Amino acid sequence: MKTLLSLTLLIASPIFAQSPQAGKDLTWAYPVPDPSPGAAAAGTTPRQIPGSSRSYTQAQIDDQYNPPDWFPDEHAPLPNVVQKGIQAQACGSCHLMSGMGHPESATLAGLPVAYLLRQMDDFKHGLRKDPEIHEKSLRAARMNIIAAGLPDEEMRQAIEWFASLKPSVWYKVEEAQTVPKSWVNNGRMRLPLPSGGTEPLGNRIITLPQDPARVEARDPHSGFIAYVPPGSLKRGEDLVNGNTGKTVQCAICHGEGLKGLGDIPRLAGVHPIYIVRQLFDFQVGANTSSAAAQMKKVVEKLNEDDMIAIAAYAASLNPE
Repeated sequence: MKTLLSLTLLIASPIFAQSPQAGKDLTWAYPVPDPSPGAAAAGTTPRQIPGSSRSYTQAQIDDQYNPPDWFPDEHAPLPNVVQKGIQAQACGSCHLMSGMGHPESATLAGLPVAYLLRQMDDFKHGLRKDPEIHEKSLRAARMNIIAAGLPDEEMRQAIEWFASLKPSVWYKVEEAQTVPKSWVNNGRMRLPLPSGGTEPLGNRIITLPQDPARVEARDPHSGFIAYVPPGSLKRGEDLVNGNTGKTVQCAICHGEGLKGLGDIPRLAGVHPIYIVRQLFDFQVGANTSSAAAQMKKVVEKLNEDDMIAIAAYAASLNPE
């Protein structure tokens, strides 16, 4: 039996997890940093991205307390907590000024206000836990700390701002047998190895930037490719539509096209590894929120292949 180190994640960074269930290893879904395969980019050279008149050094780009805003004309004025971090990182550092986030965070754009408020309250009271692993030891949970220390009014302003954003197609889902060899940087983002090469995908989902340089610059216009095992999309469609008898039809709660319904969140276009983490955490009881109680029966018969397939299919749907 493998040790469970999985605790739920909604708006936070991924963690390392292995299931106590025989034969299940989801370490690929909860990555931790690897040793760097090469020299880091210089932190003092100004960088630019296509379509933006602004420039930032890599050191400024990596500043989680004052992240770059490449396209300020594309959104309403930023709430203070989105733009500037004080006691904790600025929201825009992980979730971007588009609200689409990176694979190591989560998509917030267009999610219901009531849903996001409920999740922050669950973080605040420890019903949803976001542990981080650093140097093989647990340290304080980022989102739990943020939720506990953030004034209610600032929290609501940030949530309403993210909810007002329009989601976009951010992940291109491709079935594949082999994928580029990759590594996980200190920000827990998976990147292709500079030395190149490929490896079997196996029973995993591997997500890589379409343009690593632009993604490392936190470009809100440059997305990702999610590689999934062959046959995942059709299998996922059958599971989502309730055709297998293993779970209920997802659209009953998540709406037509999985675009959300009322205060139930959208699944369409959401990062597939993120969805796998949520399904797994619901199943093993790592989440004690009211939503987890509702999902417990829904996911109890799912195996790892099912979770991968559901996540792949949902991620392939247009969120707009």
